[in-house]
Amino acid sequence: MAASWGVALAVLPAAIHASETAPAPALPLWEIGGVAFGVSQQAWPGSSETVRQGLALPYLLYRGPWLRVDRSSFGLRAVRTSRFELDIGASGSFGTSGSDTQARRGMPNLGTRVEFGPRGKWQLGPAPGGGRWQAELPLRGVFDLSDRLASRGLAIEPEISYRLDDLAGWRLSAGLSALWGDRRLTGTFYDVDAAYTTPTRPAYQAQAGLIAWRLGLTATYRLSPDWRVFGFGRLDSVAGAANEDSPLVSQRTGFTGGVGLLWTWKQSARPGSD
Repeated sequence: MAASWGVALAVLPAAIHASETAPAPALPLWEIGGVAFGVSQQAWPGSSETVRQGLALPYLLYRGPWLRVDRSSFGLRAVRTSRFELDIGASGSFGTSGSDTQARRGMPNLGTRVEFGPRGKWQLGPAPGGGRWQAELPLRGVFDLSDRLASRGLAIEPEISYRLDDLAGWRLSAGLSALWGDRRLTGTFYDVDAAYTTPTRPAYQAQAGLIAWRLGLTATYRLSPDWRVFGFGRLDSVAGAANEDSPLVSQRTGFTGGVGLLWTWKQSARPGSD
């Protein structure tokens, strides 16, 4: 299993994304505080096994006109209009030891992965129930925190989402996306080299293409001005994926979910740039 600081960097963007419940004009320029959460994650797309972890750590948000650490953005926001935004996005996932899962027993570990890269976001207009539609197109390099940030390939994940900012104190976001990877990334998940074959795990070479369909939901509720509770869930399916026939695929669907609590310690009296 990857070290806890690697897990923190991988999961923190999701927690930050879930933490914002107020309309954008009311958000402060910066916030600092703490977040604690637990996650149960499918070990890899197509796996029947899960990885579970709990974590508590400090957080920092900053909402400047160009420098952003906010809503899973990290770094430079290069372009922003009323309809379109271009920024640097970040995400990640837990690592999996070859000794912790039956399907990969004896194989190299899947390290804790972090992803960085440009992301385009389009505001598509109002949606039913007072919500709004949004589309995202991130292109990200994938790096292994457990192996000195060694490259694990490229990922692209177009997504369309529905967002509702206020439903009796709740903020909701639901999205449908498709994760695609190059040959290096799909090989990280699905390759079986000759040295790791067994009677039930034949050799396999992955091909680039669709990795998984994803359907996700995030919900946040503000308990008080300083305390918020959040939950997130995602259903992944490898039906029709490029490597659905890999011996490391044991089921077509899997679930990743978690719950957490966020506390704001200090925040700026000055509002953010938006």
